Amino acid sequence: MSSWSTDPGSAERATRTARRRAVFASTVGTTIEWYDFFLYGTAAALIFPHTFFPGSSPTAGVLESFGTQFVGFAARPVGAAIFGHYGDRIGRKATLVATLILMGLGTTLIGVLPGHATLGIWAAVLLTVLRLIQGVGVGGEWGGSVLLSMEWSERRRRGLMASWPQVGVPLGLVASTGMVEWMQHVTGPNFDRWGWRIPFLASAILVLIGLYVRLRVMESPDFAAVKAEQRVERLPVLRVLREQWLEVITSAFVRLSEQAPFYLFVTFVLTYGVTHLKQDRGVLLDDVLIAAAIGLVSVPLFGHLSDLIGRKTMYGIGIVATGIYAFPYFGLLNTGRSGLILLAIILSLVVHDMQYGPQAALIAENFGINVRYSGAGLGYQLASVIAGGPAPLIAAAILDSTGSSTWISVYIIGCAVLALAALILMPRTRAADAVDPERSFVGQHTAAR
Repeated sequence: MSSWSTDPGSAERATRTARRRAVFASTVGTTIEWYDFFLYGTAAALIFPHTFFPGSSPTAGVLESFGTQFVGFAARPVGAAIFGHYGDRIGRKATLVATLILMGLGTTLIGVLPGHATLGIWAAVLLTVLRLIQGVGVGGEWGGSVLLSMEWSERRRRGLMASWPQVGVPLGLVASTGMVEWMQHVTGPNFDRWGWRIPFLASAILVLIGLYVRLRVMESPDFAAVKAEQRVERLPVLRVLREQWLEVITSAFVRLSEQAPFYLFVTFVLTYGVTHLKQDRGVLLDDVLIAAAIGLVSVPLFGHLSDLIGRKTMYGIGIVATGIYAFPYFGLLNTGRSGLILLAIILSLVVHDMQYGPQAALIAENFGINVRYSGAGLGYQLASVIAGGPAPLIAAAILDSTGSSTWISVYIIGCAVLALAALILMPRTRAADAVDPERSFVGQHTAAR
């Protein structure tokens, strides 16, 4: 028997190494997945209306483009159910490899998809199918990446550790926005013709990197313990819907104040800024890039604060801040002054991160280990149907019918009110349902011998 199995110091070092690998693999993989997902959102606002819907009016083209984006959101609960089932049955690691491959496949194929000029209406149909594939992939991704990181952590640091995969959102946003900006600079007037395709094709390389990282990670200690004790649930999705439906519903609605405004802050703002405020597209992309970069610090910071003051308290502060900021946000944008527009976008993502940092642990701790992938994934991804997916469509329709941002701000406030009610109704968490990572690490290796 090797020395690490009897030496507490060696076991502790091995646990720390495994923990770092789990966090790194979760964050890297999630970053790649969100790079793919956000890349579509940026292209939906700037490129797809005239590439895939050229016969429509500018407003209709935007609505149709955001409509295909919504398909990806609608597919996310399906991905959560499929991969949640297997994540709770065979483990977090295997499903995360599958979701990464699926997401990369959908994104890369968008990069070679001919436009309306070549395929006619079938171009839009195929775009929708590929967006569907993206949605299924990212729907299964979140639960596994968060759990792999959180379940390797010490109980007192679960807010911080679960927030690291959440950093994949600002990282993915920075990477996708930065790639689009770079391609605009490199390809110049050819960007709208073929330059936009390069960021999509680059996904194939990123996926290979992500696979290399993820294949080197060990299974989460919590799931390993469930498997060793033969407590694997046969039908985890059905059980969680039957026994913890309230946790699933409140997990979805608590995200209204985070996810719906977020896609207004990073996607709709591009359309609003260019068409309504007559701002330069490149400058707006720069502003989103700067704001997203701040999230690399703010997301884990607020996750850490949730370990200190409590998940619900930290999340509640974020909800209230979002509601209060709804009118000042558009007030700053509507000045048309570049410095104030930048400030508006930065502050919008800070109030978002107040919720996004603690969100993973807040939701995941509501479910027992043997149904956690299914329960957390379903709750988290169902919000895509009621929040993130329709938000840009609703905002674009409001702007088209009223010509004003006033009712968009009211919409944001309404989301905050519903989210606060869901937070109050959310049952107590089950943070104590955890396994000591060091004990489980030794157990996994002993069993392997």
